[in-house]
Amino acid sequence: MEKTDLLKQYKAYYSATVQPVLGRTGPVSYISVSGKGDPSGPAFAENVAALYTVAYTIKAHCKGQQKDFTVPKLEGQWWYDEKKYGLHTMASAPGHIPREEWEYRLLIRMPAFVREETMAMAKAKVIAAKKMERATMIEWLVLEEGHVVRVLHTGPFATEPETLQRVQDFMEERGLVRNGLHHEIYLSDFRKTPADRLKTILIEPVK
Repeated sequence: MEKTDLLKQYKAYYSATVQPVLGRTGPVSYISVSGKGDPSGPAFAENVAALYTVAYTIKAHCKGQQKDFTVPKLEGQWWYDEKKYGLHTMASAPGHIPREEWEYRLLIRMPAFVREETMAMAKAKVIAAKKMERATMIEWLVLEEGHVVRVLHTGPFATEPETLQRVQDFMEERGLVRNGLHHEIYLSDFRKTPADRLKTILIEPVK
């Protein structure tokens, strides 16, 4: 049985350069869970755990159907209440918005043969077998960001504003403006990787 590896199948999606590049992201299907608050807090960790538990339950089901796949990297979209805190550039927002006020949507990409009903089955199984109530929050999401600026950030999340400033400069030089939520792909497992070795793809939808 052949195993689908999304990191190999979609190499361009899971790679970026240290200099910002303009690209395009077509419709992509994910399982997702939304939340609000400090990403170093327990609620965030519980949401990550619930998302991965459902993802691996989907994987086990698909393997039984002779369609195995490798569960890919965690991703996230981030935003805040702009009415409350005003407009900030992507580079300046992290320094102005309290960590507990950030809202997020965690994502794990699914292969094309996985459908929403498969996710619903996996959710029900996780809730019944593991009593994991957070699994009730997991949703199916199809995201089409269109034109995006992508860049690779290496190092701790605290230094992302430096990389985001390069993205901001790149956009301004080309007359581009923000057109969606800030998006990150975590190439490293931030639960285990030293901060200075973290690799994160930063994505800004633009128009």
